[in-house]
Amino acid sequence: MSDEQRFFRFLQQRIGLDVASVGAPMVERALRQRCAAVNTVNLDDYWLLLQQSSAEQQALIEAVIVPETWFFRYPESFTALADLARKRLAELGGSRPLRILSLPCSTGEEPYSIAMALLDAGVAVHAFRVDGMDISPLSVKRAEQGLYGRNAFRGAHLDFRQRHFDETDEGHQLHERVRQQVDLQVGNVLDPALRAREGSYDFVFCRNLLIYFDVPTQQRVFEVLKSLIHAQGVLFIGPAEGSLLARLGMRPLGISQSFAFVHQTEPAPVIDSRPVNVVPISPPAPNVPRPVPAPARKRTMISPPAARVLAPDSSAELLAQIARLANAGSSAEAQAACARYLQHYPPHAQVFYWLGLLSDTAGEADAALSHYRKALYLEPQHPEALVHLAALLESRGDSAGARRLQERAARRVGREPEQ
Repeated sequence: MSDEQRFFRFLQQRIGLDVASVGAPMVERALRQRCAAVNTVNLDDYWLLLQQSSAEQQALIEAVIVPETWFFRYPESFTALADLARKRLAELGGSRPLRILSLPCSTGEEPYSIAMALLDAGVAVHAFRVDGMDISPLSVKRAEQGLYGRNAFRGAHLDFRQRHFDETDEGHQLHERVRQQVDLQVGNVLDPALRAREGSYDFVFCRNLLIYFDVPTQQRVFEVLKSLIHAQGVLFIGPAEGSLLARLGMRPLGISQSFAFVHQTEPAPVIDSRPVNVVPISPPAPNVPRPVPAPARKRTMISPPAARVLAPDSSAELLAQIARLANAGSSAEAQAACARYLQHYPPHAQVFYWLGLLSDTAGEADAALSHYRKALYLEPQHPEALVHLAALLESRGDSAGARRLQERAARRVGREPEQ
């Protein structure tokens, strides 16, 4: 066993980390940092210290874990949550409050986003509780402070910051009304103590965690998550993890871009397609690209039947229609609108991305693979196409190809300006 392999094995056993998913250089860099911090001569000396000190074991885990999160990440998930939460509360009839879990909760952006989304949707403070859990004590401590810098606020829709934060010299301080809705604790998804919470949660958010585990650990974590969710509950996952859950016995709700899954044996809740007034979510803006000028062509080139179906007057309007249909779960209509677009306008990356997502949701992996690749041919750094194609490649055993796409997506996100 090489000097580093024993540390890789330690991290796999302790937190389930598949080192290949983050890259060996990242872990090796963390090892160098910790060796310097504790003044050990070499990796052999550091290994001895690691075996003797639980504090140093946690310090190494902290050095490896690099949280990357912000408020209202994947905003469509919070739109879906608000609608589903109101329906679930009606079913419960006041018998108990909703219980929601965010795991891992990192530095608090996700559980606090959940609380803000529900409060903005008119859900009463006594009607829900949010549990946040993370393996990192440092991350939990930061979350408890509720103080955030510019990097926690990304995107164009930041109205929530004025409603739920106070600006201070140190950053933006979260209002106590939101903080009181969230209980934070240190914990591990693989901790056997979680079995005591079986069936406790109406909604579980566990996003961008499974992709860092090897297959056996993924299956173990999935069984834990499935056991935590109530029979009528919903699991929200990351965009790169949908293919994995579909293979492990859960099915998507069909709310596009929400990445929401339910038990395979349970009927899907009926979703009201009317927009939910949850600020700062603004559907379909994140999904509609800049307008593409229509090519100069005469209307007489379009056959009469097609002309009657093609109601939108521009490519931009048809793109917006595709997004509305897909976000409403109208898959067949969205696919038909995509076909109309490609018939009358030049190829567009966003159209092929929608086709890929619709095929992916329907379980048509080969078609999804082809569509995502076409989207990336037209727009090499299309963020959603990158993560979805990575998930498909991973599901087919092409881990190296998946990692390359994930790295491209990470570089793309890193270039986005902060707000």
